[in-house]
Amino acid sequence: MKVKLVNRIAGTFLVLIAAVPVGAHHGNAAFDSDKRVTMKGTVTEWFWANPHCFLQFDVKEDSGNVVHWVAETSNPPDMINHGWSKGSLKVGDQVTITVIPVKNGKPIGRIAAVVLPNGQTLDGGFGGLPGAAGRNSGAAK
Repeated sequence: MKVKLVNRIAGTFLVLIAAVPVGAHHGNAAFDSDKRVTMKGTVTEWFWANPHCFLQFDVKEDSGNVVHWVAETSNPPDMINHGWSKGSLKVGDQVTITVIPVKNGKPIGRIAAVVLPNGQTLDGGFGGLPGAAGRNSGAAK
């Protein structure tokens, strides 16, 4: 009886230890998850690949300086479920991006939502804007 209990506790402990690296990979510690920053920018690259898609874009500040941002999304299959495609964004597109920024203030974040040039809003899959998922005020892609 005592051996079975020890084995169960040991087994549970091993499962928990094995799960920690998986959670760490998708952790939110670097991101200010309570904050959203919305800005207008110009797409410089849309990278559609596993394990995450990346959007690079330039934002012109009020001072005239251009800041280059990099924002991640989820993986392509998940993004397809959110209405995205490999062709959703093109270099030169003028878009409005809402990101969950990193805490250290660098121009890096996770995409909460993107408003495409045609007015269609795509949910970034990382706690997008309330009511933004599936909202489509323009033509599809």
